[in-house]
Formats: sequence, structure tokens, C-alpha cells
Amino acid sequence: MTYQPVVPLSGYAGWAFLARTETQQRAAFAESKTVQRDTNYFEENIGKVETAADLMADRRLLSVALGAFGLGDDINNKYFIQKVLEDGTLDSDALSNRLTDKRYHAFSEAFGFGNFDVPNTSLSTFAPEITQRYLDQEFEVAIGEQDESLRLALSLDRELGEIAAKDTSDDGRWYTVMGNTPIRTVFETALGLPSSFGALDLDQQLDTFRDKSEQYFETSEVADFADSEKRGELIRLFLLRSDISSANSGMSPAATALSLLSNY
Repeated sequence: MTYQPVVPLSGYAGWAFLARTETQQRAAFAESKTVQRDTNYFEENIGKVETAADLMADRRLLSVALGAFGLGDDINNKYFIQKVLEDGTLDSDALSNRLTDKRYHAFSEAFGFGNFDVPNTSLSTFAPEITQRYLDQEFEVAIGEQDESLRLALSLDRELGEIAAKDTSDDGRWYTVMGNTPIRTVFETALGLPSSFGALDLDQQLDTFRDKSEQYFETSEVADFADSEKRGELIRLFLLRSDISSANSGMSPAATALSLLSNY
């Protein structure tokens, strides 16, 4: 049986409650029998996996591997996932480099099947890192079953700090944000951008993100969101706007994002 997180309130009040209880709730979730069974199996067996084909052949391992990157819905798309892994990330023509959703790039890079003669699965630090990612993602999924806006807020709080700290240009960081559906949804909602915004030229989108971010958060640099207080401002505005949009339309941006993610 898996522990079900408790979220008695929605919106920013729900976020404040979650912040107070998150440590205890995450611990209870991680100790659930089903979750422990899956993570223990992964840590005991992933070191035996030497190729992408080996991973495809073990559904239990694959489930944790995909879940760790928010790609659990691809569990049956084995040919596609194997291609993502085998291509690696070093070649500009690699499949993960041609996909808009950069979660596939992170997934392929983490396993390293197409990048190195010996994949990262042989490293002693690999299994614990992946299972921790899996625990984070699955906890967020469980939160999303009660309130999808809070799931998106949790995802952003975890991932945006990592993106902000990336050793790349700030344009590169913005493009990573734009290619990550959950994080992009939070930014678009918080900045009051219309649903048609994604149809614009990428350079126009980048300029708009920068301008709007400067307007609302006094910074146009993703790197500044490495600061937890700055991320908190973003999350607060997202949740407030999401509640308003939900009340007006009957379907929140978070619900729209969930619908988009289910189509990947």
C-alpha cells in the first residue's frame, strides 16, 4: 500500500500547508511498502544493466527509470525510449537533442548508454541518485492526484533551481524552461500569457518571457531563480493566477498541463 499525501486546502493555502508538512509526508511516502519494493529492486539490479536493450527487457527497472524523469507514461513506447537512450546526447542529431521536451535529454544523459563505452549504471552513486529522483517525482504525482497545481509548483521548485545553476548561457536556460512542459506552464500562467503564446516564433517567445519576467519579478535572468525566495514569488503568483483562471473557466492551467503531459 502506498501512502497518500494529505492536502486539505488548494491554492496558496494548500502550498503553505504542504511546506509545513512536506518533510514528514515525503518520509511516509518513501517508507510505503510498494515504493520501497520498487526502489529496492532498482538499486539491487540496475548495476547488471549494460545496454538500453537490457533496460527495456525489465519492466520493473524501466518503470523506475522513466518515473525518475517524469516519463512514466512512456512505459509501453519501448522502441522510442530505446532509441532515445542508444543515441545518447553528444551528437547534435541524437533523438533527445531533436525533441522539444528536454526531459528525454536528461534521461538519456543520466544513463549514458550512447555516450560512453561503459554506461553510468555501473557507477556506485547511480542507483541512489535515480531512486531519489523517482521518489521526488512519484511524490509529486501523488500530490497531483489531489491538486495538479500543487504538483506543478513542487516540480518547479525542484527543477528550476537546477536549470538556473546550469553552466550555459541564460538564453540556453530559458530554452530549457520553454522545453519543459510543467515548468513552462507555471511561467506562462504566472506571467499571464495566453494559450496561443506557444505558436509564436521561439525568439519572440524568449523575448516575451524575458520582458514579462522583468515586469513581475524584477529580473529577466533564469539564473536568479536559483534563489528560493525568487522561486517562491513565482510559485505564489502561479497559484493565485491558477485559482482565478480555474474559477473563471472551470479548467485550470494545471489541468491543461496534465492533459498535455498525458499525450507525450
